[in-house]
Amino acid sequence: MIGLNWQKSSFSSGDGNTNCVELATGPTGALHLRESDEPTAILTTPLPAVRALLGHIKAGDLDFGGER
Repeated sequence: MIGLNWQKSSFSSGDGNTNCVELATGPTGALHLRESDEPTAILTTPLPAVRALLGHIKAGDLDFGGER
């Protein structure tokens, strides 16, 4: 994915040896995620799906009380 502006997590220490999650958005609005230690493995998802997931997390819909 050439031309994406990757951003590291704010929890990253910032040194070059820190592996962390990086995010980028593409021209279509899709969200791209990758691990900094394996930059060619990229997960891409549409932004509405990410918004829906975050909404469920914030609402507690995914809290199963430790049950699986």
